[in-house]
Amino acid sequence: MLKTPRNNPFAALTRTYHEPSRMAIMSALCGSENGLCFAELKEQCRLTDGNLNRHLKALSDAGAVRLRKTTNHNNKPRTVVLITDPGRESFIGYLKALEGVLRTAAEALAPQDRLANMPALWDTQLELK
Repeated sequence: MLKTPRNNPFAALTRTYHEPSRMAIMSALCGSENGLCFAELKEQCRLTDGNLNRHLKALSDAGAVRLRKTTNHNNKPRTVVLITDPGRESFIGYLKALEGVLRTAAEALAPQDRLANMPALWDTQLELK
């Protein structure tokens, strides 16, 4: 078994958010103060009903999101997905860890292998609130 040093930035990359669809879901929810209805989230993340349900279950089980069941003006059921405060904090921590991993990878590249815009990207600090 490989041992990882305590300051290893990879250690903080949790599977909860590292899955691309879950990262898309959490990113969409971070930009929505009042949450998003299931249909809006499905469209924004380009997921099927089944895929979105599966990822929402995993995020809900992790405490990152909560689902609020309501009805619309026609008494049709409506599910609103909201990011929780601990979920937001945890996702921000994940993004900071991901930034560290990407920075480490960028710094490890030979100068001729770096992308033209990479130095500007890494010269700025990620401001997450």
